[in-house]
Amino acid sequence: MISADLETTAPAPPLRVSVLVFEGFELLDAFGPIEVFGRLPNAFDVELVGLSGQPVRSSQGVQVLPDYDRSGAPVPDIALVPGGQGTRRLANDKQFASWLRDWAGPAQLIASVCTGSALLAAAGLLQGYRATSNKRAFDWVEAIGGGATWVRDARWVVDRNRWTSSGVAAGLDMAVALARELSGDEAASSVEREIEYVANRDPSHDPFADAVGPASRGGLPAGPGGIGHGGENLAGVTKQREAVERPKPDHRDPDHAIQGYGAA
Repeated sequence: MISADLETTAPAPPLRVSVLVFEGFELLDAFGPIEVFGRLPNAFDVELVGLSGQPVRSSQGVQVLPDYDRSGAPVPDIALVPGGQGTRRLANDKQFASWLRDWAGPAQLIASVCTGSALLAAAGLLQGYRATSNKRAFDWVEAIGGGATWVRDARWVVDRNRWTSSGVAAGLDMAVALARELSGDEAASSVEREIEYVANRDPSHDPFADAVGPASRGGLPAGPGGIGHGGENLAGVTKQREAVERPKPDHRDPDHAIQGYGAA
């Protein structure tokens, strides 16, 4: 008989991070965060979701092959939407907006990089939230509106379970911050060492905001609902599941929840 002191429980399964890719997506918007989350395989299970089963060409011309198309994509724990030139077309596509709302809406956490926030706004997923975007396209994104409060002077913005970053490389800073929030400081710092990257830890420090003018600046305090924090430290999940291998259901498992992000 095994002593109760020696009994162990199965580790919590990694969180499903689903990264949307579409024609004209920006490579670094997607693969910067993928690099960060992929370094922590016990915490994050990363996959690509496309709009069809075909290879998807990025703004840089490189093609990627999604793991799922939109018809069969499971609901993610974390949905991440990159930007890129392709957002200009999709932001006016009501059918796409409806699908994005249905797919990403139930996720425990929704994130965007660059003009990916325009797609979230067009889908109504930023209604009542603070958000930011690429400064060079900020006026266009702000015009979409979507009921968001747009913050120009921010490297990234956290409002409850919405994480939005400024342009391109800012997604790396946001991803490291999110990894730190979910997996702890040592895990995030180990990623920085492995990829030889020093992440900006101050979400309000955006050296590129001044280059495009002072309009729409937000004087937001650090803390819950402001620029800086998403809520409680989320170093684990609320419950551990018995299976070590992570199933990939087509529906959300209510027992696999990120602490503090259960409700929008």
